[in-house]
Amino acid sequence: MIEVLVVDDDTRVADVNAAYVAKVPGFRVAATAHSAAEALRRIEECTVDLVLLDHYLPDETGLDVARIVRERGHQIDVIMVTAARDVATVQAAMRHGALQYLVKPFSFAGLRGKLEAYAALRRTLDSGGEAEQAEVDRIFGALSATPAPELPKGHSPTTAELVRRAMMNAEGPLSAQELADLTRLSRQTAQRYLKLLERTGRVRLSLRYGDTGRPEHRYEWAAGR
Repeated sequence: MIEVLVVDDDTRVADVNAAYVAKVPGFRVAATAHSAAEALRRIEECTVDLVLLDHYLPDETGLDVARIVRERGHQIDVIMVTAARDVATVQAAMRHGALQYLVKPFSFAGLRGKLEAYAALRRTLDSGGEAEQAEVDRIFGALSATPAPELPKGHSPTTAELVRRAMMNAEGPLSAQELADLTRLSRQTAQRYLKLLERTGRVRLSLRYGDTGRPEHRYEWAAGR
């Protein structure tokens, strides 16, 4: 489980964000905090992997918290979750090591996308070894997550989620038939949802040529999307 500290000066917002986090598989809320001092104390007391960090806090700013966390040598990741929209703050957040920046107000889908992208990044990094350029690009792009688009008429959210999770968890590219076998969908249905994911940039299409000369379409989840 990825342990998350939710930091927001508004207790109601913190509770909502914590509830969002708890709905994403693989994540658990370690604690909430409503000030910089409380956030830093929680980090010392609890096991924390990721901080969802508001910028506007009553005693210090979120950027101050991020800076102090780095100075103290904590290996903790930060995603800024704030209403601060000015470019200077965004730039400073990048320089203080924030992995991503989510502007309020946002939907559950928006936060879920960031968290799932973060989980994908951790899986990539935990695999270790050396990285070719494609893998480096995947790592650096792993947090450019966007919420899932609205589904066209005739598409089921349940089926879309089933396909999305199967593609995210796949160890390599899949054909429509392989996806159908995994999800117990028909090949035609699997193909239709793969085409949708390809159009929205959430999967990448590649071609594999066999003995017949006709290429097989292979689809791979685009990490962080």
